[in-house]
Amino acid sequence: MKIIHTADWHLGHNFYGYDRMHEHYDMLQWLAQQIAVTKADLLLIAGDLFDSPNPSAASQKLLFDFLHNITTSNPHLKIIITAGNHDSGARLEAPSPILESFNVTIRGTVRRSDDGEIDYNHLIIPIDRETCCLAVPYLRLGEYPQAESHNDGVRKLYTTLLYKAKEQFNTIIAMGHMHVTGGEFSSDGTSRPNIIGGLDNIDLSSVTTEFAYTALGHLHKAQSIMHDKTLRYSGAPLPMSFSERGNKQSITIATIENGTTTIEKREYDAPVKLLSIPQEPQPLPQVLQAIEELPKGDITRFSPYLEIRLLVNGPEPTMRQQIEKAIEGCSVRLTRIEAVTQHNSNENTKPLTYDELRNIDPMRLAQDYYCRHYGQEKMPERLCTMLMETIKEVETENINNKTQD
Repeated sequence: MKIIHTADWHLGHNFYGYDRMHEHYDMLQWLAQQIAVTKADLLLIAGDLFDSPNPSAASQKLLFDFLHNITTSNPHLKIIITAGNHDSGARLEAPSPILESFNVTIRGTVRRSDDGEIDYNHLIIPIDRETCCLAVPYLRLGEYPQAESHNDGVRKLYTTLLYKAKEQFNTIIAMGHMHVTGGEFSSDGTSRPNIIGGLDNIDLSSVTTEFAYTALGHLHKAQSIMHDKTLRYSGAPLPMSFSERGNKQSITIATIENGTTTIEKREYDAPVKLLSIPQEPQPLPQVLQAIEELPKGDITRFSPYLEIRLLVNGPEPTMRQQIEKAIEGCSVRLTRIEAVTQHNSNENTKPLTYDELRNIDPMRLAQDYYCRHYGQEKMPERLCTMLMETIKEVETENINNKTQD
């Protein structure tokens, strides 16, 4: 059995105001080619198909056109889709009665019977007489068996599914949309911060060894977990932020044969690149010099997205105008200017008492903040004058309000 595993498409995503529909269309065309070339038997899409629980009509059409085209071209292909935390599970499941006739199975929610029991059989999807897939959507609070913690509840759900599936099937594939223990979040190898004391950091090591392959979504970096090649994130096929610019976009091809699973990572060369200049924040003169090295030409829908990383020592009112002027004629699309300040973070501070806070001088507070934030000895006179005028206006307005009362 040959499986293609993908996740985290985020259809409908806007990158700093730029529409990405053409990027997603290009990615889906490439994916359709991979399905045809590999003659895949099973396509697993592990959550976050859409960027929003209320996707646009254009985003939904893009998905349904893709599903129609690949099922028509590959009639033997089976597709299983699970919801992610960005998706509306109920909305995703809505067209299921129609899509199931095309071998497309969607699991967006965890069903319960009238007596409140989880319908485990609904999450066990037969592939053939020997193989099944545990199609588990993103699990929100309460969508798992009662347990002492979120982690225990998620593990209990997978353990119960495994027990029930083994009664009928010899080969078990699993899907999930979560941050499992050991997963790396960003391209620089740092781990994603735990949410609410580990709520979103799930240890599945006790059950995943029983699975022939576990298709994960949620983390955008393609990776295997805990040296287990069969427990894997496919990664997002398009970078969602500049922190992901170093990621290698890809899909995973898993082949199960004679009880052994082999893994292949197939990279996708996304058509729109992410540029951050300079590599480390620099003062404005160096930034303008780096801009001179950008590619020249017309701006197209495939021009790179540009992030400017600027080191500042104080307010620079004309900063953006100078940068925008400098990139005129460059084949890039400016998305953001990240201004980083130099400041002394070694000074100790102590909390203020209530009386101290009431009697604090706003001008002194502003000057202290400016000096700490920009690493300067004092605030410029021009800013001091503007701030003092504002403070006087506020004080006068407060006095007038009290008089009227």
